[in-house]
Amino acid sequence: MKPVLLALMFLSEEHRAQMAQSFELVYAPDAAQAAAAIAEHGPRITVVLTIGATGLSAAQIDALPNITLVCALGAGYENIAVAHAKARGIVVATGAGTNDDCVADHALGLLIAAVRGIPRLDQLTRQGVWRTALPLPPNVSHKRLGIIGLGTIGKKIAQRALGFEMQVGYHNRTARTDVPHRYFADVTALADWADFLVVATPGGAGTQHLVNAAVLSALGPRGVVVNIARGSVIDTAALAAALREGRIAAAGLDVYESEPAPPAELIGLDNVVLTPHVAGWSPEAVQASVDRFLENARRHLAGEAPVSPL
Repeated sequence: MKPVLLALMFLSEEHRAQMAQSFELVYAPDAAQAAAAIAEHGPRITVVLTIGATGLSAAQIDALPNITLVCALGAGYENIAVAHAKARGIVVATGAGTNDDCVADHALGLLIAAVRGIPRLDQLTRQGVWRTALPLPPNVSHKRLGIIGLGTIGKKIAQRALGFEMQVGYHNRTARTDVPHRYFADVTALADWADFLVVATPGGAGTQHLVNAAVLSALGPRGVVVNIARGSVIDTAALAAALREGRIAAAGLDVYESEPAPPAELIGLDNVVLTPHVAGWSPEAVQASVDRFLENARRHLAGEAPVSPL
């Protein structure tokens, strides 16, 4: 008999079929389906697969008396009740490292698009506007890039920035000893130094609105902010005000506080580039994340440690 897996996020038919080879799959990709699935199958479920934004609450964990493993499909786990799970002896694992390159690629894409105003230039070109009627878009290269959160993804963003001959600074809770980049103990000081700011820090209460009005003002009127981390890290109202008032030049966001609904405060601004939380999505990255989950689960069910436990 196959173990029962509860999956709480969107999965393609192909990936559901891949998981069904090893599990009896209970697929519940939204809150209503999750509640119904837990009510119907709760005692039978032994493994839960979720994502950081969806998470798994303490109440949900308590309604699943026989789970032994909770996995996040990606690297994020901010809404999983990790301490509660571990107190019950439940192993928690993630897909850390499976989509780092994809996220870093997307971060640079958003930065270039926002700095150069590429979406706006595309619209104007289609309207017949020629370059002589437009202001000159600035360079991306040879600027100062500040990265908030120099984890594995932040380091890959920094590596790509070096290809643009940029200076790199970063903010972490503590300085790293394995990188040559300049460390800033204070986010506002990093923003004051930087031309561009990329948010790559985990979400959660500790980073809620870390990028606020003061940080944005420090970034300055030619500054650009990019967020590929979690929407909660940037104060959306403060960002909208800074963009409208010209206190920063532009923003590129893959994540926002209102998701999956688009950020209403930013929709009407042509100096914002928005994408629908797809920085970590590519055929290669998603397949790697699914494969990592299956290997984490295989090892756990065989009595071994997962590849990427918390």
